[in-house]
Amino acid sequence: MQDQILVFGHKNPDADAIVSSMAYASLMNSLGNGSYLACRLGHINDKTDFLLHRFGLEPPVYLHSVRTQVSDIDFDHPPVLFKQVSVSHAWEVLHQEGVSGSAIPVANEDGTLFGMLTAGAIAEHDMESIDLPQINDVPIFNLLSALEGRVINDGGDIFDSISGEVVIALPHPTPLPLMEGSVVICGQQEDIVQQALDSKASCIILCQTDLAEKYSGIHSETCIIASPCDAYRTARMLYQANPVERIAQSKDLVCFHLDDYLDDVRDKVLESRYRSYPVLDENGKPVGTLSRYHLLKPRVKRCVLVDHNEKSQSVAGLEQAQIIAILDHHRLGDVQTGYPTFMRNEPIGSTTSIVALMYQEHGLMPGPKLAGLMAGAILSDTVIFKSPTCTEKDRRLAERLARIAGIDLESLGREMFSLGGSDDKPVAEQLKSDFKEFRLGNHLLGIGQITTIDISSRLTRIQDYLDAMETVRKEHAYDMVLLMLTDVLREGTELIYTNGQDAVRQAFGINTAEDHHVFLEHVVSRKKQIVPALSALWG
Repeated sequence: MQDQILVFGHKNPDADAIVSSMAYASLMNSLGNGSYLACRLGHINDKTDFLLHRFGLEPPVYLHSVRTQVSDIDFDHPPVLFKQVSVSHAWEVLHQEGVSGSAIPVANEDGTLFGMLTAGAIAEHDMESIDLPQINDVPIFNLLSALEGRVINDGGDIFDSISGEVVIALPHPTPLPLMEGSVVICGQQEDIVQQALDSKASCIILCQTDLAEKYSGIHSETCIIASPCDAYRTARMLYQANPVERIAQSKDLVCFHLDDYLDDVRDKVLESRYRSYPVLDENGKPVGTLSRYHLLKPRVKRCVLVDHNEKSQSVAGLEQAQIIAILDHHRLGDVQTGYPTFMRNEPIGSTTSIVALMYQEHGLMPGPKLAGLMAGAILSDTVIFKSPTCTEKDRRLAERLARIAGIDLESLGREMFSLGGSDDKPVAEQLKSDFKEFRLGNHLLGIGQITTIDISSRLTRIQDYLDAMETVRKEHAYDMVLLMLTDVLREGTELIYTNGQDAVRQAFGINTAEDHHVFLEHVVSRKKQIVPALSALWG
């Protein structure tokens, strides 16, 4: 997602929040204005699910947070070494342009992280070889590669690895004290070769000599290697032929994953003193390394808010993201930006209507499936044009979209609102299906809404709703929780509330508001009727 612009509506999204995200992302992508990705901040409710299935479209991806993550960092991408490669090869890789001085990941056979290798580890290994002139189980293929050599004797192919004390055989008046299993390096010294064979050396390395022709093909359990390297280089390269797994750090590693949040990464980096840290994908395979300087100026996620402009209704980590646009039809909330941002807020019945207007302004028409989805979202948010937020513009736009999709608006609206929907679901789940948080003055409240063509079955469960609402109120420290049971046919709402009987009475000018619920005629809109009435009281 790091190069995409994320488009999303509010938490507990309704049809308008979901569809306006999809429609706006589709419009911007069609115009070639970048790569836009429609997202959602919650589960799909029943009406939205019905519309998506009705028009054969997939829901947007679920977005948990827009906090800056490791995937938003321009970290390094050094090559990854297999743990069996030689130290000499690793040294060459470390000194390639852009890699020198850094640590590089070392991987297991399946590609998962084994450890990290640094130039310092190679230098330390090289210095230790001075005090311990011995090699242990160096893979024969690594050795031949490092020495640019070849096995010349019959029987040498039984060796998979070479071990032994390293002896450089210089001309000497007396026989050298060669131990069984030694690794003997010599030149044009036939007597030394014979002595090494007699003492059962594990390996004889013939450096820059024509003796290779004499011993070529002889049968011996001692591995005989011919190399074009001189004796000094051969001695050094013996240790450089070791596999990197023996010197790479593989314990107590500090690793990060692509989806780790940068705040958490900074804390871990401050607690450690490594120059480079491996970055892993979801399968534990290294994809790069990051250093402290990468954390100084990370890329932030870019996003577009639709159908909301209040921080409490938006995604986690919004303060770390760059908001490039806001499209909404609600009151102005508390979202702030530190730079100019495109803002379109209209007194209209649906954010989807605003996006439909933008299609017209750019001379485009959505496809039949998307047009039908948009028409359904307008019907849902305007309660089939009965909401006081509905305008004539909403109606005309919905009719045009319906013509493109080849559908009947009245039939679609009745089918959508006649769903059994959430009636048989737990009341707690019903409450959260379309729930928004508002701050009015010093008061924090949550308002849920369930819209259907018949609320009679739900009225028998008022106490269940109250219990669920009280639980939510305590969990989030709300001053009040309200639930609107909106009846489309009766064009009114049974308003259920947890407390604040006097506030409800004053806000809606009623004399009777007992038992924590009251029917409000001609009240169907949360944003234009419920919130303004309470805002006038508490704002």
